[in-house]
Amino acid sequence: MGQRCLLLIDSKMKRKIVYPVLFVIIVIASVLRLWKLGDVPISPNWDEVALGYNAYSIMQTGRDEYGEFLPIILRSFDDYKPALYAYFAIPFIKLFGLTVFAVRLPSAIFGILTVLATYFLVKEIFGINHKFKITNSKQIQNSPPKADQPLAKNDQNSKCALENGKWKMENTIPLLSTFLLAIFPWHVQFSRIAFESNVGLAFNIFAVLFFLWGLRRPWLLLLSALTMGINLYVYQSEKVFTPLLLLTLIIIFRKSLFLLPKKYIVMAGALGLIISLPIIHYTFTNREALSRAQDVSILANTTPLLEENVQRLVRDKEKQDYLGLILDNRRVTYLKNIASGYLSHFDLNWLFIKGDIARHHAPNMGILYLWELPFLMIGIYKLLFGSSVDGFTKKIKAFIFIWFLIAPIPASVTSDVPHAVRTLNFLPTFQIFISIGLITAIGLVSSIKYQVLSIRIKYISFVFFFFFFAFNFSYYVNQYFVQQNYFHAQYWQYGYKEIVEYLMPIHNKYNKIIVSNTQPLDQSYIFFLFYSKYDPVKYLATGGTRSGIQEEDGNKFLNFEFRKFNYYEEKGHNILLVGSGSDFKEIFKTIKRVDYPNGEVAIRVVEKD
Repeated sequence: MGQRCLLLIDSKMKRKIVYPVLFVIIVIASVLRLWKLGDVPISPNWDEVALGYNAYSIMQTGRDEYGEFLPIILRSFDDYKPALYAYFAIPFIKLFGLTVFAVRLPSAIFGILTVLATYFLVKEIFGINHKFKITNSKQIQNSPPKADQPLAKNDQNSKCALENGKWKMENTIPLLSTFLLAIFPWHVQFSRIAFESNVGLAFNIFAVLFFLWGLRRPWLLLLSALTMGINLYVYQSEKVFTPLLLLTLIIIFRKSLFLLPKKYIVMAGALGLIISLPIIHYTFTNREALSRAQDVSILANTTPLLEENVQRLVRDKEKQDYLGLILDNRRVTYLKNIASGYLSHFDLNWLFIKGDIARHHAPNMGILYLWELPFLMIGIYKLLFGSSVDGFTKKIKAFIFIWFLIAPIPASVTSDVPHAVRTLNFLPTFQIFISIGLITAIGLVSSIKYQVLSIRIKYISFVFFFFFFAFNFSYYVNQYFVQQNYFHAQYWQYGYKEIVEYLMPIHNKYNKIIVSNTQPLDQSYIFFLFYSKYDPVKYLATGGTRSGIQEEDGNKFLNFEFRKFNYYEEKGHNILLVGSGSDFKEIFKTIKRVDYPNGEVAIRVVEKD
């Protein structure tokens, strides 16, 4: 069949090539997500320690820090979030103790599983309509020869091209997408933090995979429904994204879906509804559960947006500006801001240069590699305008692009945009686009026959790309695993561990220890509970957490009080004051000081005379 057919690989060769390559990719993904997991980032933030201590409390008492029995919504700092991550953390806390490593481990494991599932998902996506290749191949064999082309050669080359295209679609793109996700900064760093969004991404990918498999094995639709239903208990954004993803699947694959036995569709629908009803009911009936959405939503009446809108309307009325009255209408203003928030997530500067807030990216980097930009553009263009001959059927195009376009919707109605956490569901569409772009670029470069100094341009291009890729990857590894702890320690509430370890052995020597509860030490009580591993039974016996609102006083245990303080106004003697550099305007008697790695003051312990 000619030399081109040497690319054809049978099932035995697949086992010899594909699975070992996939194994190596998973090893790389595991190393990047597990290495120094408890130390990079340098310290857990308040959300991580809250999840950890609440998991510890539920494990010991069945109740969270507020005394709620087996909560499905976790109250934390008077913020309400799905509690499932805390339950996932319990076995690891039981095994490893209440440590940063144990709290972050579920996210890392789900991150690794996401990488593995991505291979099978992308393989399934590009194998959905591969039958057309077989049909076309038979048609070629049975069609009469053209006058200017010998039959044998034409048949062989055409069939070979079809089969090689099938190989690329079903194996090369999945493997390449999986590798890209394994080393992807956005996913690596969120797999190393106890963030619920990373678990939500994993559940979505598994849900889609089970759905597509279920088109051939209908009982797997039950697993898809189960996974989607559970995902509503993982992260707030999934309450919006997961139903949109399900609707997309139903619309695109409706013909195949409704050819299945109806009992499986009914059972899957019933199962998903039964699982999701409790969280849906709680979300819409519990006023407190809606507080988080109200706090971050641009639709909240307390937002500055509304205040500015009212002021503009008043000016428009005074000037009799009727066009302004229309354009500055509250609903129009909200719509413009939602659209602006949505489009901000496609900002190339945010993606490749600036990045998200300091906690969400490595220093001096975006959340994607810079080398990926040209291939992302090529991949989007190729998929958008590629034909079925290239393996890009209408179903494939529609599914990938709709997934890509609905990912930012949950974040678009919030005030903090663009937002990397709330849009993690972009993945793995970026990897698919980049993979297609890479394969397309390689094909184009390979066809170049020009030479420079007896060296073909294509070899120069490949060498240049390899070094650019290697530099980008090594730069990221250094920035994230080394430089981040130096430059971004202040964004990770660094210093609490050292302070707690210093104070716990000596706290009985003092009448009371007052710990600042103002920024950057807000929610300090939860760090002391976490690092001291304070017995939840004792904590709940004294009332548990009384307040979690930022900068509000009220929490205490042992002789620790967590509140604002003024050195000169505190009465009594034998008192320790714990605060940041901003809490002490003058030089007082400091008995313990913890500095950030860059030398700036993190936390001071001052003895009041």
